[in-house]
Amino acid sequence: MAKTQGRSSWKNALTMGGGTFFIALAAGYGSQFFLGKITSIILSFALLLFIILAGIIFDIIGVATAAASEAPLHARAAKRIPGARQALRLLRKADRVTTFCNDVVGDASGTLSGAVGAVIILRLAGQHGAEDILISTITTAVIAAVTVGGKAMGKSFALREANEVVFLVGRVLYAIERLTGWQPIPNGPKKGRRP
Repeated sequence: MAKTQGRSSWKNALTMGGGTFFIALAAGYGSQFFLGKITSIILSFALLLFIILAGIIFDIIGVATAAASEAPLHARAAKRIPGARQALRLLRKADRVTTFCNDVVGDASGTLSGAVGAVIILRLAGQHGAEDILISTITTAVIAAVTVGGKAMGKSFALREANEVVFLVGRVLYAIERLTGWQPIPNGPKKGRRP
């Protein structure tokens, strides 16, 4: 039993690590590509804000999934409310969902926001010459403040409205399944079968 759990932990860690690498690689390439095309500082800041918001939203989902309870969702699933079954699937895989949302996406967005911020700083410094140290310091401080402040507000909201957040994500997953036929969170093994 201990060996099986150990293997499962290693497999999960390797999967998450590999997933983080490829997500960061794809998102990093994409953001650098767009930054190369975007000449406006305002649009560059908009891209930065989008990356920060993505990290905050996924952080909210991760915290809510860890804090939510199944009972209210069982009641909705019994009434066949769309999204309730998908929300229950999220809760049954809470460890993987929270790791993906908080660690994989959270760390990737943090790294990307730093990289995009560095590009913005270089552009601003090129425009303002000797003031580059002040601009660099202020921009870095603003990025850190928005990220940390946003995540703090998000965590408070996620803990207060955990069930509603998970149900809303369930509704989104339900819509994805209906439109594409793909299950982002698959069903677990059936009873009587080994996982």
